[in-house]
Amino acid sequence: MWCKVGKVIGDMEAMNTSVQSGAGEGVFVSSYAHSLDAKRRLTIPSDWRELAGEPKRLFVLPGVNDKCLCVYPAREMTRRMERLRNLSIADEKGRQLARTLASRSDLVPWDSQGRIRVKDDLLDYAGITNQAMLVGTFDGFEIWNPETWATMEGSVDQDGLGEAARYVGF
Repeated sequence: MWCKVGKVIGDMEAMNTSVQSGAGEGVFVSSYAHSLDAKRRLTIPSDWRELAGEPKRLFVLPGVNDKCLCVYPAREMTRRMERLRNLSIADEKGRQLARTLASRSDLVPWDSQGRIRVKDDLLDYAGITNQAMLVGTFDGFEIWNPETWATMEGSVDQDGLGEAARYVGF
């Protein structure tokens, strides 16, 4: 019995180390409240920078359904862009999405202290002035105005979560 429990604990520790060290795909979890500094830079948590890996840049896109910013590391953005690359030139809706997102998005490096400078029009789009909530989404994270996030988070009910989990097969 002890050996099985010990093996399970060892497996869980190895899995936890793998996720935290950025091995494999990694997952962005939890949420963080941060302030923008005087130059409107935002510090990315160190564990998320490790997950993002190399190159030390993040793609920042405007939210499509929500007034937030969606942030993805290069490996995730590459995966998502592959879908756009496979669009037919005649796919009007798909091409419009690609055109709009590409023209409004930004590719931002982080400095030695883990800070990024998101362009003003993206910060304005999300209503971010001096405070921000960084919210993990497993494959990336979102940046929210704290008041908007509080409203959004408060509007989620258990039944809605259950329905959404069934919808995606989780």
